[in-house]
Amino acid sequence: MTVPPPVQDLRLDDARKANHLVQRWESTGGFTAPKLSRAAQLLQSIFTQESTFVLSFPAAVIATGLRGILRDLIAEGRVDAVVTTCGTLDHDIARTRSTYRQGRFTLDDERLLEEGYHRLGNVLVPEAAYGPLIEEAMSPILDELKGSNPSGVELVRMIGERLRADDDGSSLLAACTHNDVPVFVPGLVDGAVGSQLWSQYEMDRNFSVNLLEDQHHASNILGDAEALDALMIGGGISKHHTIWWAQFAGGLDRAVYVTTAVEHDGSLSGARMREAISWSKLKTSADHITIEGEATVIVPLLLGAATAQAGDA
Repeated sequence: MTVPPPVQDLRLDDARKANHLVQRWESTGGFTAPKLSRAAQLLQSIFTQESTFVLSFPAAVIATGLRGILRDLIAEGRVDAVVTTCGTLDHDIARTRSTYRQGRFTLDDERLLEEGYHRLGNVLVPEAAYGPLIEEAMSPILDELKGSNPSGVELVRMIGERLRADDDGSSLLAACTHNDVPVFVPGLVDGAVGSQLWSQYEMDRNFSVNLLEDQHHASNILGDAEALDALMIGGGISKHHTIWWAQFAGGLDRAVYVTTAVEHDGSLSGARMREAISWSKLKTSADHITIEGEATVIVPLLLGAATAQAGDA
């Protein structure tokens, strides 16, 4: 197989060019389009008013061009906290120091294994750009942390600092560190970085990661917020951690949720935002919307329009 072309990040400036289209969707009918237009208006109001804004997403989107959109949103100072999964650390390290490739869902996985690629949907991750590279990146950080028990937020900040030295303006974690945005990873051991943490513990039983300190940090940011808003991309642990802590602030004030999951199986990922009201995770007075659609299509349009409108406000 010839070397496939690289995966390239989108930029928020490019996405803003779709603002007029998204605004027009409000009055042109359609099934999802008007909802996206209303969601962009909701986010625009969030970006132009004082509140604590949480961005949550699963790791898979960081393997795609959506990484650049989210990185730019953080770099522009619009995000107060990030909630995500361990793979975000993996993919951001790997893509800052190496290159992912474009593929297809229908590629032969046995052949990909022989040729040294992992397949993530239609994204190809070179083996050398993942496990070995992440181990190499984590080694000096773990050497520095011998015998200590940092919080997860502190650990991610250290990763972001290291990536800043290599960053070409693409690293999401470097942007978080530069802008002092805490990154909460409640499932920290579920990924390649997590495996490195486990390996360190096997060699040094005085080493641990204090995830309860993360909870304390989250309670200070989310629990004490006077107004709390969120954009949640996908479900799972990142969404749940966001709405779980929101209940200690009386619930989210405004929320936008993007999902491909169905509601009828009872999953958290499929649960529409209105369900969170019964758990006091979303205020009864909250302005909220759920958009059914695939994030790498929906979110660039949504954030491009919302930030363009916020810039005009």
